[in-house]
Amino acid sequence: MTVNPDRSHMIHYNLKRDIPVVDRGEGIYLIDTDGKRYIDACSGPVAANIGQGLKEIAEDMARQAARVAFAYRTQFSSEPIERFASMIAGMAPERLNRVFFTTSGSDATEIAVRFARQYHLERGDEKRYLIVSRWLSYHGITLDALSMSGIVARRKHFVPTLVSYPKIPACYCYRCPYQLPYPQCGIACARKLEEEIQLAGPEYVSAFIAEPVVGAAAGAITPPPEYFPMIRDICTRYGVLLIVDEIMTGFGRTGANFAVDHWKVEPDIIAFAKGASAGYWPTAGIIVSDTLYAAVRDGSGVFSPGHTYSGTPMMGAVGVKVLEYIEKHGLVRYVEDTSPYLMARLNSLRAHPIVGDVRGLGFFTGIEFVQDKATKAPFEFEGFSKVSNMVVRKAFENGLIVYPGGGTVDGHKGDHILVAPPLITTRGEIDRIIQLLDAAISEVEADLL
Repeated sequence: MTVNPDRSHMIHYNLKRDIPVVDRGEGIYLIDTDGKRYIDACSGPVAANIGQGLKEIAEDMARQAARVAFAYRTQFSSEPIERFASMIAGMAPERLNRVFFTTSGSDATEIAVRFARQYHLERGDEKRYLIVSRWLSYHGITLDALSMSGIVARRKHFVPTLVSYPKIPACYCYRCPYQLPYPQCGIACARKLEEEIQLAGPEYVSAFIAEPVVGAAAGAITPPPEYFPMIRDICTRYGVLLIVDEIMTGFGRTGANFAVDHWKVEPDIIAFAKGASAGYWPTAGIIVSDTLYAAVRDGSGVFSPGHTYSGTPMMGAVGVKVLEYIEKHGLVRYVEDTSPYLMARLNSLRAHPIVGDVRGLGFFTGIEFVQDKATKAPFEFEGFSKVSNMVVRKAFENGLIVYPGGGTVDGHKGDHILVAPPLITTRGEIDRIIQLLDAAISEVEADLL
């Protein structure tokens, strides 16, 4: 069974293509109403981290709904949401112990920026308002989040409505913006932050925001180990807050609680979403340092941003159960131990003429497609991420779901996919993912070459 967008009252993503109807989920599989099974090798938009159909979570949701599903955050707290916050703080870096909840990653990054601004105001530092971010980044679809984002294709139609925030080049070793080899480059992309802060005027810069491993905008580009320690040092020297966008990378996705843990870096704010509730309930939020929290508590004593569904009892109940499941099954350690196998199997795809790069961390990986491996020249198609969409469509036809992206070369050219299977994925299932992806790439090559 498929749905024709013109015959549906729903506004679908693609208004020119029929879409299958999902019926149920089992582990890493989604099954449509015709009984066709799909391996969800990207966890939806890197959200369904512990798989589908977990009855213990559904049962807890039912129990909580029967007891109390909703209470407004300005009027009540609840035991589930207090416990959920405590569990998140326990997973975060040592001095990040305060959690504020919202309902989407876009909200989370915007609220992180709001908290940063309020922190500076509480301290009488009223000039600080600018947010420095990076090109080849994605922090959300709402206007301020999109203003911070450096993904050209998603920004271009809305530029007149966006805030003009300063941006620095991405940390992208495969296509180094300075055309320098690592490590001789001296991590020039990190040093660029100091230059940008100086150009903007340090007294005006509130925060720097970055994804530890870039997701949708660049297909899991991963920094060298020196990058984030250098960024942390620059931010500290100029009184600029470091906001880390862990919307995709948090809660075990990279083989650590949070991706910044790999580099022993402690940000001032972490924005989270997706993996916090693994797709079972809309959940997002920020984790802030004790220092930032104390400034607000000892100043105005109020932090007002939020949404109707921020921090409800239902959100807490689902989040607690998801984090308990991650801990009970040792999924963070499992990803750490199993990810070298995933990367090795993905690297076997380098044999394809169009596979230029394979990269990533943990179960958060990407493949970049090129027309010429020697020169890294992208495909010269009109339209956004055409080759990656071709691979995604072929894979989907064969029962495999991966996540497309593009624009990594100049904002328009460039093709990549994300491969980010649920944290429960076995080695046998990884083999099947690679088999299906190998076949899809081969079919696309037959059409292209």
